[in-house]
Amino acid sequence: MHSQSTLKLCDERKKVLHEKVAIVSGATYGIGFAIARRLAQDGAHVLLCSRKRVNVERAVEQLKNEGLSICAIQCHIGNEEDREKLVATAIETYGKIDILICNAGVNPFVGPIFDTTVDMWEKVFHVNVTSTFFLIKLVAPHMQKQGGGSIIICSSFIGYIPHPLVGPYSITKTTLLGLTNVMAQALCSMNIRVNGLALGIINTSFSKVIQKTPELASKLIPLGVHRIGEPEECAGIASFLCTEDASYINGENIAVSGGIRGRL
Repeated sequence: MHSQSTLKLCDERKKVLHEKVAIVSGATYGIGFAIARRLAQDGAHVLLCSRKRVNVERAVEQLKNEGLSICAIQCHIGNEEDREKLVATAIETYGKIDILICNAGVNPFVGPIFDTTVDMWEKVFHVNVTSTFFLIKLVAPHMQKQGGGSIIICSSFIGYIPHPLVGPYSITKTTLLGLTNVMAQALCSMNIRVNGLALGIINTSFSKVIQKTPELASKLIPLGVHRIGEPEECAGIASFLCTEDASYINGENIAVSGGIRGRL
């Protein structure tokens, strides 16, 4: 018969992220929410953020009601002061940062690429690329102080097969594939691993835009892909990449796409 201490130890071993501290951006719905939930289920303390207070409050209430260790902050990831406040909140609350999930992103435009305005172009690059880089830059020194960490950049399979109807968005996702590789090389000496998720057609608000645009759907959802993915199907691989089981995986962009071919 197992003693209570043995059972507790076994339970902690199942919690593969026991006592880790994670920041998840864009985490109040869809893929970000699913990842935040899974990290917490696997034992992490999770600080989630989003730019709308009502969404933040709803997400925190739901996850806390599930018995998970969650806190949150309203944060527009494209705002420098908000990013600094986000990182400061994690340090003040938990004293460290082990995991960063860069999931926040926007797609302000679907249509012919030459209909893109300067404002649209600058917005999608600022939020999707620039803000991701500078959030990593803020977090990395804290991870270095504690001896390492894990960073995940959420990109897309469309970064491999860009389409002109979502041209600016596609190009930012291609850029994030490269950013993952560069950050992995830049931070490996600090024992910080950086990997990416090249996400497929997932059941989110953005996928609904694709499905409602025949020119996109026929190009991006090939014959034989029998269904779109669910956010929860992205969350497990994200959690795995943050565990010791993935300690020798670095600089990879892992496709979570149901078999959509973006590369060899």
